[in-house]
Amino acid sequence: MLRQLTIGLTCIATALGVTLSRREASLEKCPGYVLSGLIETSTGLTAALTLAGPACNVYSTDLQSLSLIVNYDSESRLHVKIEDSAKIAYQVPTSVFATPPTNGSVPAANSALEFSYTTNPFTFKVIRKSNLELLFDSSAASLIFETQYIRLRTSLPVDPNIYGLGEHTDSLRLNTTDYTRTLWSRDSYGIPAGQNLYGNHPIYFDHRGSKGTHGVFLLSTSGMDIKINRTETDGQYLEYNLMSGILDLYFLEGPSPVDVAQQYSEVTQKPAMMPYWSFGYHNCRYGYRDFYSIAEVVYNYSAAGIPLEVMWTDIDYMYERYIMTTDPDRFPIARVREYVDYLHAHNQKYIVMVDPAVAYQNEREYNLPYQTFLRGRDHGIFLQRNNSIFQGVVWPGVTVFPDWFHPKTPDFWVKEFAEFFNADTGVDIDALWIDMNEAANFNYFGDNPQESSKERGFPPIRPALRSAPRPIPGFPAAFQPNSSSPYPPDTLGYAPPWLAPAAAPNTKRSTIEEIPLGKKQASGQSLIGFPDRNLLDPPYQVDNANTIKNYGGLSNFTLNTDIIHYDGHVELDVHNIYGAMMSRYCREAMEARRPGRRPLVITRSTFAGSGHAVGKWLGDNLSTWELYRNSIQGMLNFASIFQMPMVGSDVCGFGANTTESLCARWAMLGAFNPFYRNHNGDSSISQEFFLWATVTEAAKTAISIRYRLLDYIYTALYKQHTIGTPILNPLFFMYPEDNNTFPVELQFFYGEHLLVSPVTNENATSVEIYLPNDLFYDFYTYAPIQGQGAILTMNDIGFTEIPLHIKSGAVIPIRAESGMTTTDVRKQPFTFLVAPTGLGEATGSLYLDDGDSIEQNSTSEITMSYKNKTLTIDGKFEYLAEGNSLKSITVVGLKKQPMNAYWSKVSSMHEEVWNTCPESGWSYDSRGGSVTIEVGQKLDGVIKVKFD
Repeated sequence: MLRQLTIGLTCIATALGVTLSRREASLEKCPGYVLSGLIETSTGLTAALTLAGPACNVYSTDLQSLSLIVNYDSESRLHVKIEDSAKIAYQVPTSVFATPPTNGSVPAANSALEFSYTTNPFTFKVIRKSNLELLFDSSAASLIFETQYIRLRTSLPVDPNIYGLGEHTDSLRLNTTDYTRTLWSRDSYGIPAGQNLYGNHPIYFDHRGSKGTHGVFLLSTSGMDIKINRTETDGQYLEYNLMSGILDLYFLEGPSPVDVAQQYSEVTQKPAMMPYWSFGYHNCRYGYRDFYSIAEVVYNYSAAGIPLEVMWTDIDYMYERYIMTTDPDRFPIARVREYVDYLHAHNQKYIVMVDPAVAYQNEREYNLPYQTFLRGRDHGIFLQRNNSIFQGVVWPGVTVFPDWFHPKTPDFWVKEFAEFFNADTGVDIDALWIDMNEAANFNYFGDNPQESSKERGFPPIRPALRSAPRPIPGFPAAFQPNSSSPYPPDTLGYAPPWLAPAAAPNTKRSTIEEIPLGKKQASGQSLIGFPDRNLLDPPYQVDNANTIKNYGGLSNFTLNTDIIHYDGHVELDVHNIYGAMMSRYCREAMEARRPGRRPLVITRSTFAGSGHAVGKWLGDNLSTWELYRNSIQGMLNFASIFQMPMVGSDVCGFGANTTESLCARWAMLGAFNPFYRNHNGDSSISQEFFLWATVTEAAKTAISIRYRLLDYIYTALYKQHTIGTPILNPLFFMYPEDNNTFPVELQFFYGEHLLVSPVTNENATSVEIYLPNDLFYDFYTYAPIQGQGAILTMNDIGFTEIPLHIKSGAVIPIRAESGMTTTDVRKQPFTFLVAPTGLGEATGSLYLDDGDSIEQNSTSEITMSYKNKTLTIDGKFEYLAEGNSLKSITVVGLKKQPMNAYWSKVSSMHEEVWNTCPESGWSYDSRGGSVTIEVGQKLDGVIKVKFD
């Protein structure tokens, strides 16, 4: 059977290869377009584009007439739009991606960029005026614009440094030879390299060292292949290949990587400000058996002395995996409310998962009506196909899916959340986790949902009921052993692995029932996009990893691409924003149930701009050293390039089994992910941090550092929220003219000042790190290290250690002590760590607010400036609710002991009086060359500290 399948697939591949070769040859004959009717506007131009010769119609019908619109949106941003003149082609709805503001548009003469063109054939170039650098050149190949295919190519410099174009698990700096990055959302267990994954971010940074950095963003939700290649004939190029839509391009001038990041944030809208507590440590597992398991894990973290901020529960809490339900035996609502109350009483938080798929069932437990399905059905908000509700298979078995384009869906979703997550009667969650929103569907195209669900065992068998096996101190009586219980006191706290369904239920299968299906118009709505398109077997198909046969291949394990949404949008066009739309409506539902409070929503599937609403975890990774290393590039892509700062991987890995050494290293690295969560799968061994002595020590050490730095990274988040400056930085962001930094992907800056260089090889206790030609300080000893722009080998790094270095020129706000929760940390005073440059100067900032409110009544925005042995603390001091104070400052890098130390605080009368510190009020450490000066003053006004 396997041999027959292999031969069959080989024949298919051969046939496809012949077809592609012919089409590629035909593409070269496409005539392109001729520009005419040019009209210059005050801030750009418009023109008509007409097909320049006989149509090639390679994949579909060439459009005879296009429109060109060029606008200089700002001094640093150029917008180039090429659309069909009749405006029939699908365009990204502004309700999903708001049009970037153009009220700052400028005349061409005032722009840092220059748009130029040739008339016949039409091509265009984008040049940076300051150095005449050619940033984009479409003359590399003729423009092709068909009803179901678009091609645009730009030439690139030889051996370019290209970053972005996610989501992927390839290298941070992309391969530039025979490389294809496919954007088509897909449930992708194990996050394999070289394949399309969960989300879509068609933005790339082209970094050219001393010549500058620029960005190019294609606003399109179409499935696409972005090809980067170099051949003798065509040279080096990047090529867009789209299945639908238009060309809607934004060029970002830079010229530095950070500039491009900031400019991109203006296009996508700024990332959301997250609650302060979200930077705490989170714990989760798929397979927690019942409420006893949750309580025991919470208690065990406390007993081990490991801070736990947030406890999570996967879909185990649901009745038969139905969303908006709890299992009446394993997670009865009364017990769930009791352990949530326990968490809240201890200043901890609780999060559960919600999937988009709704069980296709009229009833739930005890023959009660399953109102979530019934209400959704009655409102007509589920996706329909051929005049009936579209059905798939997900964890509950047969499922249906919300249509996010239906006008009644947002209100339906808000009300379901309000009822199920009611703070007084329901599951009083503090934040939300959403998954499976690509949308995932375990069915291969053409599978019968009822048969498939039954055959493959969905919903999965639940573990046997049990009574409490042992006392759980601090929890209510129902959590304690009960000799009269009819159930045995089973000690296994996890669903047995043998009950776990396949880790990747959407594995490719070899058979398909090909059922030709008619097209369907939306009821009462006109179809959006070109009519009479082949929606199930598009003539150009992206390199989707789930496709075996073209017919229906793009629908495998997701929604059928011929579904017409309520408002007329075609699933083929909007597939890539299903998760982004769910994210938005989940955020709105969370805001509605907790008005005025910042929602934390963590999603799997994303699109450009998703950071404005939600955070992101990097999906179902594996417990391997390869994916431990790769988690760094994933985190950097989302935080630094895609403007999604609240991001992190499943620490210690989700699938397969971790090891003590891997988990210890990952616990250290994870502490420098903005989102820090340990999570693993139901068929894996347990990996809570308290299970191994080494991991416990590593976690305690890492969390202590992380918690003392909470305000440092929270301030960095505020900067990204307000001006787009990344919370994390690849080395080339900070040293853009150092060629050696361009490929570095295993080190990064946490914030702008702390260089993180983890050990990345199994069993290794040494690591080679790159230190640019700059002055650094060891984070632990304060010893100065002069980087030489070379590799430095660090040895004897234990499994509970991680190398950290402070980039000189920084003033870092640090809490004096850590704590078991972020609430405890916020009670601690500050110490400011001053790490001067060789010239003896440093700067820093500190943002303070209540950590929770969307709209703040008051904030403090404090600046720190060090020069001439004097630290000046200035700015806005309006957030006084918690009485934040400055305990001390520490200045490092001193070559000799000071003689005296002083501090002053400007009075309400604006008088500056210097106070001499007693000998007991300051100290000098000759080993690290540092002086610590006690201050002990509230952060409510200007403070100065100096020494001589």
